[in-house]
Amino acid sequence: MLEATMKQQLGAYLEKIVTPIALTVSTNSNEKSQELESLAREISEMSEKISLTVNSNDSGRVPRMVVGPQGEQGRVTFAGVPMGHEFTSLVLALLQAGGHPSKASQELLSQIKGLSKPLRFEAYVSLSCHNCPDVVQAINLMAVLNPNIEATMVDGGVFPQEVEELGIMAVPTLYLNGEPLGNGRMSLEEIVNKVDDDADARIAQELNAKAPYDVLVVGGGPAGASAAIYAARKGIRTGIVAERFGGQVMDTLSIENFISVKETEGPKLAMALEEHVKQYDVDLMTNQRATALREVGSVKEVELACGAVLKAKTVILATGARWREMNVPGETQYKTKGVAFCPHCDGPLFKGKPVAVIGGGNSGIEAAIDLAGITRDVTVLEFADSLRADDVLVKKAESLPNVKIVKSAMTTEVLGADGKVVGLQYKDRTSDESHVLDVDGIFVQIGLVPNSEFLKGALELTARGEVVIDAHGQTSLPGVFAAGDVTTTPYKQIIISMGTGATAALGAFDYLIRNS
Repeated sequence: MLEATMKQQLGAYLEKIVTPIALTVSTNSNEKSQELESLAREISEMSEKISLTVNSNDSGRVPRMVVGPQGEQGRVTFAGVPMGHEFTSLVLALLQAGGHPSKASQELLSQIKGLSKPLRFEAYVSLSCHNCPDVVQAINLMAVLNPNIEATMVDGGVFPQEVEELGIMAVPTLYLNGEPLGNGRMSLEEIVNKVDDDADARIAQELNAKAPYDVLVVGGGPAGASAAIYAARKGIRTGIVAERFGGQVMDTLSIENFISVKETEGPKLAMALEEHVKQYDVDLMTNQRATALREVGSVKEVELACGAVLKAKTVILATGARWREMNVPGETQYKTKGVAFCPHCDGPLFKGKPVAVIGGGNSGIEAAIDLAGITRDVTVLEFADSLRADDVLVKKAESLPNVKIVKSAMTTEVLGADGKVVGLQYKDRTSDESHVLDVDGIFVQIGLVPNSEFLKGALELTARGEVVIDAHGQTSLPGVFAAGDVTTTPYKQIIISMGTGATAALGAFDYLIRNS
């Protein structure tokens, strides 16, 4: 089941188990049950501190593995075979159930232990989803720490009927006590704050009490991280406030153009950025969304969704961008019900089904190539009369028998029935004829839109919503700088965003010197 190298690495990790743990596996005669039992036996044979019980006549979701301290009822469950991206989740669950400490802050761990109401989490995932492990690992840790909490990972590929009945068409999807709690990547802190009724008021009070910063960076992607590091190295009081650290990089699977690094994954790069930032005296505030920017005398104020207001002498805006939407009827209604933006995450949910990809750039053609190996067929709709993707990608897509490319096609409506996507309507821009395409999934890959809505009226924006900056990163509002994909800087690339972040920080430092 496990390759030799993986087994060797796992053995080293299992040596960190402090107290004995028990694995309880429920199986039947299907192939996935045999895989899970084989995996559990290999793990149990690698450590004397791991016991195994196999139940072959059990009810409920089968196959499943329950992890917990010996002598206690396990509260962490894997329904399916936790391999792929979820293998790390399994390893962490084994360590944490065995007494190995988490790296989360003591404040957050205490908050989890203090939750008093029963919480039953279910995270629906696909094993190819690189966003899912964050959610699974978060709820698993909560369950290990608090006897009131249970956590279950459900592999949608193993339990397709359950996924179909619930209408789940995007992962990760998190349920709490039988009701939907959220979709997409969520951090431990975000999930805890969602279920802690007193969290918002307490956090707002703590943030309001913070002293003004010399530089406050809004956004935690590559541009924001670079800006914070450059500012902190100048010895000035620096803070970062962001919805999540890593920004859109967290949704990027493969990165092959980051100079000096041949290949990496977005989450790995984001983790490295965060570790670098934490080497400096930077006040990092995550899970906070900026809603307004204003100037009060010589002080800049950034208002947050939780109601708190942060003050600073200078501000660097690095809020990045998000996937552009089609803005056609039905898109919003069927988002996560067939309309998706991440082919790596949600593609497995459409196994054997017809899908469409909107957009013929690199991201669209890459999505079509990936989806061709999973779905029944893929139709790419490109608005222009030619594809914008690199030639090597176009040739690969055109060589696949189940990929069809339609050019000069403008999507006009998402069609749905019974709460999910059943097709789309598009117009041929050459003949002006309308066509209906029967698909179960629509993957939108048509570029980015800047996260700048909260800045309207505060400073100069382009018609597309980009923050206008000069060569020093300065915006139209003195003392406010900007960097990365939210700005007019051409070529939205990670390495370019980092450079603009450094420029903005140096510009802010120069501003402080000249205006102190």
